[in-house]
Amino acid sequence: MNRAQIAVLGLTVVAFGGAYMLFASSGGPPAPQVIKVTQKVDTDQVLVAAHDLSMGVKLTEADYKWQDFLKTNIEPWMIKKSDGAQVADDIKGGITRDDFLQGSPLRRDKIITGANSGFLSAILPSGMRAVAINIDQQGSTSAGGFILPNDRVDVIQIYRDDEASKARGAEVLVPRTILSNVRVLAIGQNVQEKNGERVVVGSNATLELNPQQVEQIILAQRAGNGNLHLALRSLLDSSGKTTSNLSENSDSLTIVRFGAAQQAAR
Repeated sequence: MNRAQIAVLGLTVVAFGGAYMLFASSGGPPAPQVIKVTQKVDTDQVLVAAHDLSMGVKLTEADYKWQDFLKTNIEPWMIKKSDGAQVADDIKGGITRDDFLQGSPLRRDKIITGANSGFLSAILPSGMRAVAINIDQQGSTSAGGFILPNDRVDVIQIYRDDEASKARGAEVLVPRTILSNVRVLAIGQNVQEKNGERVVVGSNATLELNPQQVEQIILAQRAGNGNLHLALRSLLDSSGKTTSNLSENSDSLTIVRFGAAQQAAR
């Protein structure tokens, strides 16, 4: 190889090295440009429970918060921010008439608002009445005190059979179930469990009955000198309506003695 060829080869190597250094310093070929296409989603804010809420809670600002919801998932009963920012103030101080889990939407028909709104009257279904009966505070007439609001019970009357007592020369007491599957609204002044306690005691129990059953239980309590007992029903046996074992059209209380029905006037 002559000098000219060697010189050309050297220049080629130098040129190639310079090109390589220039390419390396430039960071290589430009990265492909990525264009992100986002689809606009219509949302609104809905008022939800900030934490678990029990029935009977008086709402404060710490009990609820706004949360984004897709407009397609918003139901008519939800409280929306688009209805006006003041809607949150409208429920402040209201009382829950049902339980709400954390994050679940609040609903107006489950919140009692207004200074003159009574909680017990608000949770009563249309056509029903609340009536209180006397019970033993120690729990002897209420399943040992383990009956809680919203439980279902049977009402048992204990009365004295005068004729049987005279015939035997000793007091004869007779039991009978007068009402079945009755909803308990309150025990004493409690309408819910307090601080997770499973036992609630009080001197009276408030029951949910229709007007005819209210008359029957008041008459039964008086005829039996207030000796009424509550028997707690299984949760599996708590479906259906309250049933009465007394005649709803009678103006008197039927008492069976020695197999023969007798009427006790009001």
